[in-house]
Amino acid sequence: MFETQPTVVDEVVVTAARLPPAAGEAAFSVIRLDGETLDRSARLDEALAGVPAVSLFRRTSSLSANPTTQGISLRAIAPSGAGRTLVTLDGVPLNDPFGGWVLWSQLPTEALESLDIVRGAGAGPYGAGALTGVIQLRERERGGVLDASIAERGGARLAGSGGIDAGRMRLTGSALYETSDGYVPVRGAVAGKADTPLDLETRAAALRLDAPLGEARLSLRASAYDEERGSGLSGARSSARGHLLSATAARRPEEGAYGWRLQVWRRESDFANSSVAVAADRSTTTPANDQHGTPATGWGVNAALRRASRDVAGGRLEGELGADARFNEGETRERFRFMGGAFTRDRTAGGETSVAGLYGEASWSDARWLVAGGLRLDGWRNENGRRRERDRANGAATLDETDPDRSGEVVSARLAARRMVGAGWAARAAAYSGFRPATLNELHRPFRVGNDLTEANAALVPETLQGVETGLAYEDAVSAFGATLFWNRIEDAIVNVTIGEGPGTFPRAGFVPAGGVLRQRRNAGVIEARGIELAARQTLGGGLALNGAVSITDARMDGGSAAPQLTGLRPAQAPIWSATAGVDWRASDRLTLAAQARYESKRFDDDLNSRVLGAAVTLDARAEWRATPATVVWLAADNLFDAAVEVSETATGVAGYGPPRTLRLGLRRTY
Repeated sequence: MFETQPTVVDEVVVTAARLPPAAGEAAFSVIRLDGETLDRSARLDEALAGVPAVSLFRRTSSLSANPTTQGISLRAIAPSGAGRTLVTLDGVPLNDPFGGWVLWSQLPTEALESLDIVRGAGAGPYGAGALTGVIQLRERERGGVLDASIAERGGARLAGSGGIDAGRMRLTGSALYETSDGYVPVRGAVAGKADTPLDLETRAAALRLDAPLGEARLSLRASAYDEERGSGLSGARSSARGHLLSATAARRPEEGAYGWRLQVWRRESDFANSSVAVAADRSTTTPANDQHGTPATGWGVNAALRRASRDVAGGRLEGELGADARFNEGETRERFRFMGGAFTRDRTAGGETSVAGLYGEASWSDARWLVAGGLRLDGWRNENGRRRERDRANGAATLDETDPDRSGEVVSARLAARRMVGAGWAARAAAYSGFRPATLNELHRPFRVGNDLTEANAALVPETLQGVETGLAYEDAVSAFGATLFWNRIEDAIVNVTIGEGPGTFPRAGFVPAGGVLRQRRNAGVIEARGIELAARQTLGGGLALNGAVSITDARMDGGSAAPQLTGLRPAQAPIWSATAGVDWRASDRLTLAAQARYESKRFDDDLNSRVLGAAVTLDARAEWRATPATVVWLAADNLFDAAVEVSETATGVAGYGPPRTLRLGLRRTY
């Protein structure tokens, strides 16, 4: 992960500006995905989906998912389009400043060397957004890779990363281009002329300059992405684009000496989405809404000071103090109320959000024990909220609202202990709390999917989580096993609550057609979840390796007075069971065969649990032939048995499905 300075005086190894993972992280539920695992996935979210209960809002990947459903959540407690998990790249948040989702196409897997999934609410250095955990990505430092592939239905992908040394500096870059004609998500006789493919075209690129800064390191990074995709209905499309700039200076801590990090970043994003109303026979569509822009800007700063000392009460003591702040501003710009062949109304709605916090973390460890804890205090603020609508014909205002500013403070903490009990076994326990403020999207942007409308809510307050867990793990050179029991409680959970059915006209939302429903984002009471997570791997003789994992999460709503109709129901998009099982066989020095199966129990597509998405099993297979030490030719089959995986359902019972079987052929070369 990090390379130390070599002893040869005329050679310099340039590394990125990072602090190493804190020693206390190992006391929590951490899963690491290495470079080999990432190499086998074309998209980062697909690599993450190999871990049970880690998924996007809907049961599909970023190959076909609308950007607004690419928010990621852990543990199937309550998936959300905004995502309840913080995603960072070497400390810089990747969650969109407007919607909180993550545009996974902005970062090819080839650009990463590894990642850590920390399950459980983040306190410490993570702060706002890490409600169900954090995913820490590490960008590649050395070496290079180039991957080119083609796929069925017009699929093609070219991605790579690499770097060059220039004296005491190093320049590292990555790039991605991908295109696909897509597939039609509605299948069979129910599909009509209005149903169209989920086509995709995406581009992304990044450059990072690493240089020495005295005894520290300086990293300057710039990246950009641009994607266009179909939404599965005639006349409905979306686009997303943006760029990110960051500067990081860091010095690694040494025994008895301070290490530190100072980081600043700024990102701009824009998202456009057109939606349509669908005829009952699905033969035609009518324009319903044209969100032609959601320009947003986010920027932030964080700082940390860390020190470690040995021989403290017979062990090693490590402490970290830090502060961070994030600021977002943005608005949605829309045309709506389609009448007489044209949109008749304009809408702008948006505002500003900010959060800033201070934290302290410490850990102590010896040969058997690791004890870690942290405390942080955050202040949040929503301000300058507004919603304005006008008649396009005469410019007259039809709605002019200014939202009151809101603010508050949140205290969060975590504490964990791990004990090595001998013979490769370790036991641990943890308690934690965290919070997630509402995004600009949830506060201010109404949206439409088919005939279903969802209203924003500028009065939302942050949702908070408290949790406890205990675990047992075993690991040696050829096998590993882990088990975790957890209980989590989300208060003031932000949920899309059904408040009306079409046909009908509603205040602010307007007309909801037959077969559609009206929902509003609300702080809808409490979600409680109890679960168990099991994982195991075993290396056998003959180059054979097995792995498997199971997650069982029973999450239930208590809507209280805010949404009593939800009490006793499951959160939308939250399955009880999810499991994965895989096999890798190195059949020879050149040939490797692999297969990975994933099962998920039924889930519901709505808050009232009336739209049922059936259980699903998929199997992916892959064969790799090492043509040369640096070149691999591979063939992959995604969803090998062409399972029909339901990912959505309308109020009239029309189901949308995930990708059918897809064959891909590619070549990968490392440098």
